Amino acid sequence: MSEALKARALAEWPTLALLVVCYGGWMAGTTWFAALWLPLGIVVTAICIALHSSLCHEALHGHPFRNDRLNEALVLPALALLVPYRRFRDTHLAHHHDEHLTDPYDDPESNYMDPAVWQTLPGWARAVLAFNNTLVGRLLVGPVVGQVAFMRDDWRAIRAGVPGVLAAWLWHLPAVGLVVWWIASVSIMPVWAYLLATYAGLSILKIRTFLEHRAHEKARGRTVIIEDRGPLALIFLNNNLHVVHHMHPKVPWYRLPALYAAHRSHYLGRNDGYLYRSYGEIFRKHLLRAKDPVPHPLWRKE
Repeated sequence: MSEALKARALAEWPTLALLVVCYGGWMAGTTWFAALWLPLGIVVTAICIALHSSLCHEALHGHPFRNDRLNEALVLPALALLVPYRRFRDTHLAHHHDEHLTDPYDDPESNYMDPAVWQTLPGWARAVLAFNNTLVGRLLVGPVVGQVAFMRDDWRAIRAGVPGVLAAWLWHLPAVGLVVWWIASVSIMPVWAYLLATYAGLSILKIRTFLEHRAHEKARGRTVIIEDRGPLALIFLNNNLHVVHHMHPKVPWYRLPALYAAHRSHYLGRNDGYLYRSYGEIFRKHLLRAKDPVPHPLWRKE
């Protein structure tokens, strides 16, 4: 690596600049935009919450600095309230074991379920999860379904004494406290409006995660490419080029498009052609129709 490239790697200014924009937009959304017109304030705040989650994703992969503690400090305020950064970090890095992608047990971000477990669920739970497997369902109930599952699993881990889980939630308290202080002392946005913005921000993120991975016999064929360059791609920090990110998790967000463009055929060969041209195509195809069943279609009991 050249000295110039090393210098750029030590100070990733696009990420730092976006952090400033994100926090500035969030503060403006909860104050100035909310005063101008509350619905506009909610929308701006929701977008910034979604963007902050994407920046947390960058931080846990080692950006914008090489120092993990410094990266964590940059994304400390828990804008989304209920997702501890350290739990997001640990579960997401576990998700990056590509051989386990979509595994109902070993992939913490899998939306698939063991068919045997599926058969034991009551009818109402199956209905909710089936609705959650449509894009409209993921937008409307996805944040609740995901948060309940996440907190249920962490509660079980805490009771089982899994190292680091309780500590991550305790460390989350001051991160939430910063946001609560802002909303109570500075923001003019009502609490209900901030909670709505938070839910909307999490819903936006569900667009990204909706079909990032599919059931496929080969691990390399499970990760999607969405060739979108619009506002959602920016909010997601080009994570729509998902197979590129999985193959190069240390590459910063702003270099992914050029990397993909230079080796497009390689990546599409790698993921066996799992491709969408845009998020518009995804909305057209899957707004009301599930892409996959909830029970893993290729699951075989060991």
